[in-house]
Amino acid sequence: MEQAPLDPERQLQPAPIEPLGLPDSGLEAAVGEEAEGARDAGSGVDTMTENNFGLKKIEISVSEAEKRTGRNAMNMQETYTAYLIETRSVEHTDGQSVLTDSLWRRYSEFELLRNYLLVYYPHVVVPPLPEKRAEFVWHKLSADNMDPDFVERRRIGLENFLLRIASHPILCRDKIFYLFLTQEGNWKETVNETGFQLKADSRLKALNATFRVKNPDKRFTELKHYSDELQSVISHLLRVRARVADRLYGVYKVHGNYGRVFSEWSAIEKEMGDGLQSAGHHMDVYASSIDDILEDEEHYADQLKEYLFYAEALRAVCRKHELMQYDLEMAAQDLASKKQQCEELATGTVRTFSLKGMTTKLFGQETPEQREARIKVLEEQINEGEQQLKSKNLEGREFVKNAWADIERFKEQKNRDLKEALISYAVMQISMCKKGIQVWTNAKECFSKM
Repeated sequence: MEQAPLDPERQLQPAPIEPLGLPDSGLEAAVGEEAEGARDAGSGVDTMTENNFGLKKIEISVSEAEKRTGRNAMNMQETYTAYLIETRSVEHTDGQSVLTDSLWRRYSEFELLRNYLLVYYPHVVVPPLPEKRAEFVWHKLSADNMDPDFVERRRIGLENFLLRIASHPILCRDKIFYLFLTQEGNWKETVNETGFQLKADSRLKALNATFRVKNPDKRFTELKHYSDELQSVISHLLRVRARVADRLYGVYKVHGNYGRVFSEWSAIEKEMGDGLQSAGHHMDVYASSIDDILEDEEHYADQLKEYLFYAEALRAVCRKHELMQYDLEMAAQDLASKKQQCEELATGTVRTFSLKGMTTKLFGQETPEQREARIKVLEEQINEGEQQLKSKNLEGREFVKNAWADIERFKEQKNRDLKEALISYAVMQISMCKKGIQVWTNAKECFSKM
């Protein structure tokens, strides 16, 4: 049975932030609240509304990658990859189409955008970026982050990252995201002016909250364990796939030896020569086909990697809840301490050992005026503490409601995406096996004609 919100006047012990059920209106309520403004006063950045920004009417693509050389912040020369982002309005507000806009962004700017979204939307499972350096590679695949094939896969991943944000009911309305797509100059300065770095929670603080929170929410604890297990399962799956790719590559390439042997054999045979030569050709084609097959497999592996990185995004939401729960418990504990001090001053009794109690015994009692002044200060602090505790409770409940709404949205997306990816991978494997059968069928026909 759901508990009532914490009443600071009657309950002074720390209590968990009570999880709420999913809102009846689904995500629409959360979207509406975000659209009205999700920035602190003075930041200069407001959430964009449906009237002036609707990404459902804008096509986004990362169409090109380009290797460049420049100087970094340390004035040292570096080589990096820039990506061309193209946006095109499908339909303008007056019904007329507009021209395509384009600009270049570095990977580090994509990172800056995501870090900003993590801070300002802590209740959202923010889409992850593609890997900066290749992981879970099989031996023939380059781990160099400037390798053309890797850059191409990362280009596709960055495009997917932008499309994930654009399709999100809350993130798509953010002005900084809109400027990322449309404003090439001074975009970094605009992001930094929001002050999001100052609002970011430190890792040490998050770790402290993890170990010291007394009443963790069971649902967030289970979600954290699930994200760990999801990451572990997908990691194992990717390692198995890399080992299979290694073995498969070797098997296919060895078939090239059939082609060479049949070709050499055909040179010494008259009646059998043409059949052996044709069979050898089929084997050569079969051996060379593995390169394209494994290249296609990498795209399926990248889809799995996206959810490998999504596991960390889930943990980020859990860590934020732990921090809020810890702050609530500390506020309740502080309020209880101040109420006890006030009661002790009013009654003249000391229930626990304190430095103040020892001082009183050594140097005598306070005057009535001093005691009244201290009681007055404590009463003001208690009133402020009660208001603060009430505010933290409301903030926590709102966070839980919005977070679980987005988590449910993410679960539906995950189930749909992984189901499609695994089915497509199975279909590709079936197709590959059919091609192998066809090669040997053709070879059989060649042998039959000898």
